[in-house]
Amino acid sequence: MSDLDDIRDRLRAAILRGTYAPRQRLIETELAEEYRASRFLVRNALIQLASDGLVELQPNRGARVREISVPEAVEITEIRQAVEGLVARRAAELITDEEIAELQAIGEGLAEAVSQGELLRYSDLNATLHSRIRDIAQHATATRIIEQLNAQLVRHQFQLSLLPGRPAVSLPEHLAIIDAVCSHDADGAERAMRTHVGGVAGTISTLDPQGRPVDQEPAW
Repeated sequence: MSDLDDIRDRLRAAILRGTYAPRQRLIETELAEEYRASRFLVRNALIQLASDGLVELQPNRGARVREISVPEAVEITEIRQAVEGLVARRAAELITDEEIAELQAIGEGLAEAVSQGELLRYSDLNATLHSRIRDIAQHATATRIIEQLNAQLVRHQFQLSLLPGRPAVSLPEHLAIIDAVCSHDADGAERAMRTHVGGVAGTISTLDPQGRPVDQEPAW
């Protein structure tokens, strides 16, 4: 891995875990000192992250973490709906017995996490399920598109698995995806995935700019 790749990946990871907040300025001199890198490397890393949709470059003002609006998040999720449907179809066609057992175990973990109110565990298993389905599908281009789209949405305000009541809604959707993929039901897998991701888009559309349901008061 080159020095540029290393700086880019470290900055990307920091943005995705919320170290830098949406709209926060990313000052080259400070980042160069923090990451012990040259400003040239930092600048080029920011340019690459801008092409991924994580950073925006403003003329004469430098870089800042790009904020994703609710309408844009809905549009991104609608694109995901089509591509992830294709991936689920492909996974249903290619899944092996060993992979079937793995997905079924993830489904059991999701159900257990909901029953015990473990939202963080549910969120992690949710991400694992979608990632494993992409792995099983072996569709490199679709995976690249989905991961880039997901990177733009991995902000605290769009972590829907942590919204009260959301896991109970999405659990049967996830289990339907698992059942269809594991049954080699390509049509059913695509349909179940599109239904699930469509529900995600619908839920996002009800949020305010801070990622809260519109009728939810801020917690102090």
